[in-house]
Amino acid sequence: MTKEKILLLTLAVAQFSHITDFMILMPLGPQLMKTFDILPSQFALLVSAYTFSAGTSGFVGAFFIDRFDRKTAILTMATGFAAGTLACGFAESYYWLLITRSITGLFGGVMGALILSIIGDVIPNQRRASAMGMVMAAFSFASVVGVPAGLFLADLSDWHMPFIVLGGLYIPSITGHISQCDSKPSPLQIIQNVTSNKNQLLALLFGSVIMLSHFSIVPFISPYLTTNVGFSDYQIKYVYLIGGALTVFSSPFIGRMADRFGRSKVFTFTVLAASVPIFFLTQIGETPIGVVLVITALFFVFGAGRMVPSTAMVTSSVKPQNRGSFMSFNASFRQLTNGVAAFFAGLIITIGDDGLYQNYDLVGYFAIAMGILSILISRKITVVDDGSYVN
Repeated sequence: MTKEKILLLTLAVAQFSHITDFMILMPLGPQLMKTFDILPSQFALLVSAYTFSAGTSGFVGAFFIDRFDRKTAILTMATGFAAGTLACGFAESYYWLLITRSITGLFGGVMGALILSIIGDVIPNQRRASAMGMVMAAFSFASVVGVPAGLFLADLSDWHMPFIVLGGLYIPSITGHISQCDSKPSPLQIIQNVTSNKNQLLALLFGSVIMLSHFSIVPFISPYLTTNVGFSDYQIKYVYLIGGALTVFSSPFIGRMADRFGRSKVFTFTVLAASVPIFFLTQIGETPIGVVLVITALFFVFGAGRMVPSTAMVTSSVKPQNRGSFMSFNASFRQLTNGVAAFFAGLIITIGDDGLYQNYDLVGYFAIAMGILSILISRKITVVDDGSYVN
C-alpha cells in the first residue's frame, strides 16, 4: 500500500470517529426528547450547541493553525475531542448535555478542518476529488456502523452508552509528518487575506449555503419518521444502515467522476438529484417502510455526494501556504451555519394537537432553494492551486 493510501486511510478512520460522534445525537432525538421532556426547538439547540461551539473554535483556530505541524495539531484536537465525547456519556440533565456537547464541538471544529487541510496539502489537485470521496466515505461508514451500533447500545442501556463507548475507543494515529508553514502572519493579516480575496469569500459563502440546504433537513429526519411516518425506534437503524452502505461506494465513485468530468458539472447533477428525495422526505405521511427507505437512500447518496466535489472545489480555491487558516475559517462558517440551519428548522417545525410534526415541508422547500443557490455560487469559484506541497 502506498504512503498516500495509508495516509488517506488514517484520515478516514479519524473522520469516522469524528462524524459518528457528530451524527449519533440526531437519531437519538426521539429518546432524548422523551427523556428530558423537551420541544423540537430545544432539541435543535442541543444539536446546534456542537456546531456553534465548533464554529467558534474554528474561527479562533484559523489564526494559529498554520503555525503548527499538522500531526501535532490533529493529535491534540483528537485528545480533547475524546474527552468531551466521554463527558457526554455521563450527562444527567439536558443542560449538562448541552454543555458537554459544546465542549466536544470546541475540538471537533478544528479537527475537521485539519483533516481537509491535510488532504489539500498532500494530494495533487487533479486527484483531490477522488481523495475527498475516499475520506468522506467515512461519513457513510459512520452511518452504516457507527450510528446503528450507537442505537443498539442505546437500546441495551440508554442514550448515555454510545457516548461512553465512542469516547473510550477514539484513539487516532497520524503517522505522516506534514511540514509547518514558515510564515506567521498576525490574526489581522489572516483576516485581511481572506476578506480581500473575492474567490475565498465566494468559497466561504458557497460552503455555508450548502450547509443551509443539508443541515436544515438532517436533524429532524429521525423524529419526523418516528412521529409522522410510523417508524419505530428500532427501524430507524435501517435508514442509516442502507443509506450509509450505499454511500460507502457512491462517494468515492462521485469523487472519481468529479475529477474526470469536472467538479462543477458533477456538483450540479448531485444537487438537483438530491432535491427529489428532499421534496418527498419532507412531505410524506404514513408510508410503507420500503418506500421510505428508497427515499432516504437517495437522499444519502446524493446529499452526501454533493459534498465531495464541493469540498474539493473549496480546498482548491486557496494557495497551500494559507490553506490551513482558510479551511479553519471555512469549517467555522460551516459549523455556525449548521447551527443556524438546525435552530431555524426547529423554529419552523411545530407539534400539532394530534402530536404530529408540522411545517417540515416548508423546511424542505427552503433546503431545495439553498441547493439551487449553491449551484449558482459554485460557478463563480476559480481554482488557484494546481499542485500540492509535501516535505
